[in-house]
Parts: sequence; structure tokens; C-alpha cells
Amino acid sequence: MRRRRLGDRRIFFPWERRGGVLRYFALGRLRPFVAIGLLLAFVGWVGVRERRATGIRQTRATLLDLRRAVDAYLADHEGGCPEKLEQVLVYMKRQELPRDAWGQEFRFVCPTDVPGLTYELMSDGPDRKPGGLDRIQ
Repeated sequence: MRRRRLGDRRIFFPWERRGGVLRYFALGRLRPFVAIGLLLAFVGWVGVRERRATGIRQTRATLLDLRRAVDAYLADHEGGCPEKLEQVLVYMKRQELPRDAWGQEFRFVCPTDVPGLTYELMSDGPDRKPGGLDRIQ
């Protein structure tokens, strides 16, 4: 006597059948909303990352202007350090000191303990913590 087959003996995972993963998770009608949500999350993530990178670029450009002004002050005063950063405003042609992209004042140390440097000029960076790992020099 011949054995009868009990039907198709192939094994399928639920997502291999018609409809795929979205139907398996019953997301057929939610598909457009899920896609829009993922797109908005991606755009938001890129926006935050670009805003931070723009702030860093802007702060570096401002630091470059401040360094030029401090170097001009040091050249005019025979290497003497300014007591305050406000004394270099004459060389920048500004009325007030610039701030970094996050609204904080720049840190100025003159003379410095770092060998080979006359002064240190830095921003605290996006986290606004003095001496933090993301400071900008």
C-alpha cells in the first residue's frame, strides 16, 4: 500500500508567504504612516547633526578672527599679554566680543602652561562644559 502525502511538506517562515513582513506584522494599512515616520526621524537626525556641525564651523571661524586680533595685539605690545580679551576689540573693529555658536564666551588664558604656546583661546563646545571633550581650540 502506498503512503499518502499529507499535503505540502515544505516549511515556510511567516514572512516568506505572500504579503511579506508588513502583512505578518499587520502593518498593511499603516505602511504609509510608518514610511513617513521613518523619513521624518531620518530628516530630524540629519538636521540635528548638521546644526551641530554648522555651529562648530562658525565657532572655528570666529576663533580664527580672535586669534588674528590677539596676534596683532601681541605684536604691537612686544609680546605682552592682554589682561582681558576686550582689549583686542580694537584690532577686530567690533563693538563687543563675539560669542561662540552656543552663546558662550570664549576662554582666554595668557600666559599658558602649555609648552610652545603663548596663549590659549578656546570655546567650551556644544556641551558647554569647561575643558570638555568637545571643546574647540
